[in-house]
Amino acid sequence: MAKTNPFQFAQQVRAEAAKVVWPNRREVGLTTVMVLVMASLFAIFFFFVDLAVRFGLETILDMAS
Repeated sequence: MAKTNPFQFAQQVRAEAAKVVWPNRREVGLTTVMVLVMASLFAIFFFFVDLAVRFGLETILDMAS
């Protein structure tokens, strides 16, 4: 692996950081809302999966006892 001195490293970091395309305020807001919606949908889904599993296990245990 090639050794790079600290000055060259700093220049490379600056050059790479200049290539970054930062999102604007609208994009940040939109993706934030999308994440919140998806997290809510997953929470509701897993809530109902948990209810179904609990119901199934309670039914099996009631039949066994």
